[in-house]
Amino acid sequence: MTRFGYTLMTEQSGPRELVRYAAGAEEAGFDFLVSSDHFSPWLTSQGHAPHAWTVLGAVAQATSRVELMTYVTCPTMRYHPTIVAQKAATLQLLSEGRFTLGLGSGENLNEHVVGEGWPAVQMRQDMLVEAIEIIRALHTGELVTYDGQYFRVDSARIWDNPEGGVPIGVAVSGDSSIERFVDLADHLIAVEPDADLVQTWDSKHPTGGSDSGESRKIGQIPISWDPDREAAIARAHDEFRWFGGGWGVNADLPTPAGFAAASQFVRPEDVADSIACGPDLDELAESVRPFLDAGFTDVAVVQIGDAQQERFVAEVAAPLLEKLRAL
Repeated sequence: MTRFGYTLMTEQSGPRELVRYAAGAEEAGFDFLVSSDHFSPWLTSQGHAPHAWTVLGAVAQATSRVELMTYVTCPTMRYHPTIVAQKAATLQLLSEGRFTLGLGSGENLNEHVVGEGWPAVQMRQDMLVEAIEIIRALHTGELVTYDGQYFRVDSARIWDNPEGGVPIGVAVSGDSSIERFVDLADHLIAVEPDADLVQTWDSKHPTGGSDSGESRKIGQIPISWDPDREAAIARAHDEFRWFGGGWGVNADLPTPAGFAAASQFVRPEDVADSIACGPDLDELAESVRPFLDAGFTDVAVVQIGDAQQERFVAEVAAPLLEKLRAL
């Protein structure tokens, strides 16, 4: 059975609000929570970017049942992989085993802030391979020294380490990235409902994976619920018109101003064609179907904007979950 998650969008809500929404999402019946990990919002109208790991630490204490996940963290530039390994181990202990570490090769928007430039995609993937190797090694609890092309680790050990380490999901976008990461990660992460991607991953993934032996395929989709459909479309256009750019564009833009320029000609009707908007829960649920048909085991929804977030969590989430599970 497909599991459904709620997205803690750090780009559109403050930290205290996110913790409150997380508790409400658990009460509403979501199976898991995912958090973005950005230094900047995509557009200035979103207006937020609290530290995701701090928020998740608070969420781990404000909830007791739902699983938690980064969706996704880049462990190669803004964070050194040893620090990601330590943070993930701590969060796994705080959540009592509910955390999955979602990793990706990053976006210029967030990673350029440390002043180290922005590598080409091939180098970013090479760096991610080394980072995962380091994180895996540190999660054994052993003393680790590592001398790679991009990272060095000198006599490091994670002292507070969960037994069995932390499950790792990795964001992939095609066959080449699957080849690079399928033996390193437990789970697949993707934002497009691509059945070929899922089938290729499953055909190549070792039988290890998670405790149950199943490698999860975790997707995400935005929706814009509002009692007024036009208000829902306007909010989606204001805060999420960048969404249609695709990973190849979005990964390389450096600032919110860049995203604003890249999306300046996107019209409200264009957004409404690609994102389900309005009060019709059947329409919102149906928009998730391509992920189910593609074989995704987990799908997290993004309720766009902070304006209706509290009402969505309190009033809409539970009936929407009923419709999603009925699919």
